[in-house]
Amino acid sequence: MLVDSSMAALSDLTFRTAFVVYIVALLMSCIYYGRLLGVIDLRREREEAASARAAQKVAVGAGGGSELIDVPSASEDARAVDSGAVDTGALDAEYEKRVAGARKWAGMTQGLVWFGIGLHVAAFVTRGLAAGRFPLGNLYEYILFMTAVIMVVAAVVVQRKNWHSIWPWLLFPMVIAMFLNSTVFHLKAAPVVPALQSYWMPVHVSTVSIGASIGVVSGIFALLYLLRMWQPKGEEHGFFGVLAKPLPSAKTLDVITYKTAVITVPLFGIGIVFGAIWAEVAWGRFWNWDAKETVSMITWVLYAAYLHARATAGWKNSKAAWINVFALAMTVFNMMYVNFVSASLHSYAGLN
Repeated sequence: MLVDSSMAALSDLTFRTAFVVYIVALLMSCIYYGRLLGVIDLRREREEAASARAAQKVAVGAGGGSELIDVPSASEDARAVDSGAVDTGALDAEYEKRVAGARKWAGMTQGLVWFGIGLHVAAFVTRGLAAGRFPLGNLYEYILFMTAVIMVVAAVVVQRKNWHSIWPWLLFPMVIAMFLNSTVFHLKAAPVVPALQSYWMPVHVSTVSIGASIGVVSGIFALLYLLRMWQPKGEEHGFFGVLAKPLPSAKTLDVITYKTAVITVPLFGIGIVFGAIWAEVAWGRFWNWDAKETVSMITWVLYAAYLHARATAGWKNSKAAWINVFALAMTVFNMMYVNFVSASLHSYAGLN
């Protein structure tokens, strides 16, 4: 089958343009992150000022009820209350100004991310049109698809919850993965080997990759949850405390980690089952203990173990989160090492 070179070039162009757009979005998200740090510091300053003002009012009220009240001291207390009110009003105005400024950067980041996602999806579609097949026949296409799914899932979660402070943590690994994909792992569009010319390929590979992509999002949230547990809200300290300050609460991060893992386990498991059926058709047996099969099964077991630990009484959620992080590490190992380096029946190295 001939390859449409113009579509192939368009696919490469849109993918690299999406990469540039994500870099700009990453920079904007970092600016927003910095602005949010200022907002949080000012909010806590406002809360302290409000507490001090309330304490002064209590002190004045208590003094007013005493027959031994010292008049000059009462006057000083009243002036202090008035002064505190003025300061609080100034803090309120400054706070609203900083919040409005931060929201602008959040909105621009979100809009740019969606624009990048549109280009990202277009790169995947045009790749398939160029090759005349479902574009999941090698590692380049696999990472192209996975990063697109990860970005869509992340964008939906951030949009619904307004957690724009998550973007630097999500965009940075995506930018790294896309850079490697466009340089180290890039392959020209071409027909696949006969072993992959099967209707089971889009069914099996797309199901597994979507499940793995959602699992990656779950793993990133698990890492952020562990960071937030180490640096609780209002008790942040040191460099990592500064990094953790704009993050949502540990409970919120834990909930998203769990919900995404709940989707990952059945979807990823179904993909493995589809792969076993395809293996029986292609190789005459359901399971070959191939490197790809083995590592995929270990990854699925880790995600299932996370859900079990998360639901088991006596297990702390932080301990369960580490299992999710290990599953994320296995996913990266499976995608990078097994697919590209390991001698495997599933290895994408050199298929084109």
